[in-house]
Amino acid sequence: MIDQAYDLIKTLTGGFEPEIGIVLGSGLQSVAKSMNVEHTVAFASIPGFPVPTAPGHLGSFLFGTIAGRKVCIAEGRLHYYEGFTMEQVVAPVRVMARLGAKMLFVTNAAGAVNTSYRIGDIMVITDHINLMPNPLMGAEALKYGERFVDMSQPYDNKLNMTAMLCAVHMGIAIKSGVYMGVTGPSYETAAENRFFRIAGADAVGMSTTPEAIAAVQMGLKVLGLAVITGLPRDAAPGAAADAREVIAKADEASARLSDLIVEIINSL
Repeated sequence: MIDQAYDLIKTLTGGFEPEIGIVLGSGLQSVAKSMNVEHTVAFASIPGFPVPTAPGHLGSFLFGTIAGRKVCIAEGRLHYYEGFTMEQVVAPVRVMARLGAKMLFVTNAAGAVNTSYRIGDIMVITDHINLMPNPLMGAEALKYGERFVDMSQPYDNKLNMTAMLCAVHMGIAIKSGVYMGVTGPSYETAAENRFFRIAGADAVGMSTTPEAIAAVQMGLKVLGLAVITGLPRDAAPGAAADAREVIAKADEASARLSDLIVEIINSL
């Protein structure tokens, strides 16, 4: 699947080689508006490639430039809860790495676990706790690197610092913390929120950790950015959420995230 995608994309884009890959989370599609798009390749046009079913995930690769740097955007992502295998979930990241990307910016809409967080905050992911199956399981993953990958520092410190400094310079409220990756698709209970907080998480979501693990295996430097779209269930009783609400809240913050990503790329 990865080989077919690589071969087709190289042909369709005339050999485009991105420096940076970006995965867009729920409701964060406006980030793509900052890109000078040269080529678009729909997931559905790639033989055997999985297509997202989740709301707010379009399912296409965009190739072009942001702040003069060559970028590939995965416009929408694949989730384990959709019934995809982990091999399929990380396929867009594998493809971007094969095409030449050296950095991966992975974004998501996340629920707050830290009670000081507010809806619309942007959190730089400094570490994660993965409660999903590991994408490096099985023989297929051995094609892309070592099985026993050191994950003591999955998110690049230099990229994290650049993101924080850019946000401060731009006057954007920025947090930094630990992301908990869970399978979903149900939202967390109040008791689960308390458990996640005790475990050391600041935000929780249903993506990102598998992609980060696959990217680290393939030697990419990773920057994770989470947009807070929900309050902790235990600290804000009645703060119900559904997919439409999450997408709406993410869309409100999307313009700020887009500006931040442009500034980060411009600072590299």
